[in-house]
Amino acid sequence: MRKILSGNEAIARGAFEAGVKVAAAYPGTPSTEILETISREYKDIYAEWSPNEKVALEVTYGASMAGARAIACMKHVGVNVAADPFMTLSYVGVNGGLVLLTADDPELYSSQNEQDNRNYAKFAKVPMLEPSDSQEAKDFIKVGYEVSEKFDTPVMVRSVTRISHAKGIVELQDPVIPPVPIEIKKDTAKYTMLPSYARIRHAFIEERLLKLKEFAEGFSGNRMELNDPTIGIIAAGISYQYVREVYPNYSYLKLGMVWPLPKNLIGEFFKKVKKVYIVEELDPFLEENIRAMGFKPKGGKNLFSMCGELNPFLVEKGMSKKKMKALKPLFKETLPPRPPNLCPGCPHRGVFQVLRKLKVFASGDIGCYTLGAYPPLNVINSNICMGSSIGGAHGMAKALGEQGKGKIVGVIGDSTFLHSGVHPLMDVGYNRSNATIIIVDNRTTGMTGQQEHPATGYTIRGEKTHRIDLAELGHVLGFENPRKLNPWNLEETEQVIREELEKDEPSLIISEGPCMLLRRAFKKFNQPLQVDSTKCVGCKTCVSLGCPAISYHSVEGEMATTADGKKRKGIAYIESSLCPGCHVCFQVCKFGAIKSQEEKPIFGFETV
Repeated sequence: MRKILSGNEAIARGAFEAGVKVAAAYPGTPSTEILETISREYKDIYAEWSPNEKVALEVTYGASMAGARAIACMKHVGVNVAADPFMTLSYVGVNGGLVLLTADDPELYSSQNEQDNRNYAKFAKVPMLEPSDSQEAKDFIKVGYEVSEKFDTPVMVRSVTRISHAKGIVELQDPVIPPVPIEIKKDTAKYTMLPSYARIRHAFIEERLLKLKEFAEGFSGNRMELNDPTIGIIAAGISYQYVREVYPNYSYLKLGMVWPLPKNLIGEFFKKVKKVYIVEELDPFLEENIRAMGFKPKGGKNLFSMCGELNPFLVEKGMSKKKMKALKPLFKETLPPRPPNLCPGCPHRGVFQVLRKLKVFASGDIGCYTLGAYPPLNVINSNICMGSSIGGAHGMAKALGEQGKGKIVGVIGDSTFLHSGVHPLMDVGYNRSNATIIIVDNRTTGMTGQQEHPATGYTIRGEKTHRIDLAELGHVLGFENPRKLNPWNLEETEQVIREELEKDEPSLIISEGPCMLLRRAFKKFNQPLQVDSTKCVGCKTCVSLGCPAISYHSVEGEMATTADGKKRKGIAYIESSLCPGCHVCFQVCKFGAIKSQEEKPIFGFETV
């Protein structure tokens, strides 16, 4: 049976066909759909959204110790979070097969860096497989479990955005029964990395790496495609697809296992072709390691950028060393730029409006609210990694002392807070910082598409569970009086934030406003607002909120004057099909030009 699947769907299918019993992940583009597909399509697999990637890997390793095949899925920066257990798991090995799926993000479509996680495989001395299409994405997951159990090692499988999200035809097969029995099996010397045991396991992984190198020589995913012997290209993953499309008649060494590399096979390829080029995205990982073996390719990263994605046009440009021809525009007229923006009615907008007014330094974090860094809001002033907002605000407060009092806030989302913010918040409470921390709680993991987390009260499959009370948790961590606010009520929001900024003690605010896309959280929505064109003076105060429902239009002639004779160059307009009626713009308009259709203006919504 064949089916068209995205790379992420194919990875999930591979886990099913391999007989995986436990799957855990933290949502992060471009990996998110893997666990969503598993939870939706394959009910026999236990699936969970873990609080963070470290926990996800530890959960799946626990399953592996019990003999079950397990998979942990995360985006590339998530591996940084999971690196602590991962580096030691290389020593420990497995019982049931264990795969760590890393979905890298060349071009930074939704990430804060462009790291190349092939380096992690070399660093941890574990094998890495890299598929080049959906079929291989499924197949390499299955191969990963065979390699994992054969060599007693966790296995990394690397996808990238184009593999994860592109679709292709996949041959489906029935699931297999894994060979390892599921049972409690005590083996202290293997699973307990005390120094005396770890020294022995270090020697084991060095021996294992030698065996893996032998395996790589005969691995079917590493193959030569001999055509024109004049030019030979070494490539892997999506880069292979790009260069194969441009130069179908060249000879290829297609690598499916990118660590360890098959030295003998590479040497044989060099003998069969006259000139060898290496085509790869991001780091010169293949090139550096192949050169370290003593081989001398004619070209590699000297032809291609270290930054961003490749594509067939860039491949042709690099290989030909000629300027790339301008592509024909898809449209006759240039489309206006469309920067990312908070949704109409987003609960974060009210908080940002107040923070902008108060002119504080806002230490930001990873989530939808990071978009507050862009114009016209220009509120978020830093953004490093998950949880860094709280630690950053705390450090600034300690460095500035009295000079920084009332001027520093840390802004973090509910899912991000539970991922990496609890420990730094504990630090703020323990070491008594006067920074104000704001948790913008929208009841979901909004940026990656409405995933559940421990404070939503639901599991990945929609089952009700315990819901963490963020204010209660804050109190336990050392905050005497955590405050809650309605972010759509600007007067209340400003009052609470001002009062908390003035405190000479740890301060915590929870902004409680569900994501506008989380339909289960609302009892009903308000009527759209309207602009009274006779009163609007064109001051753009409402436009400066950055709400996609509000636009500004130039006016001339009779329209250049308001009903009471005030001159204006333009007027605001609210698109009713986009406006949910949050009334934030209603509150900032000083001229009464924004009209509410409600009997009584409601700042926000009736929520469940």
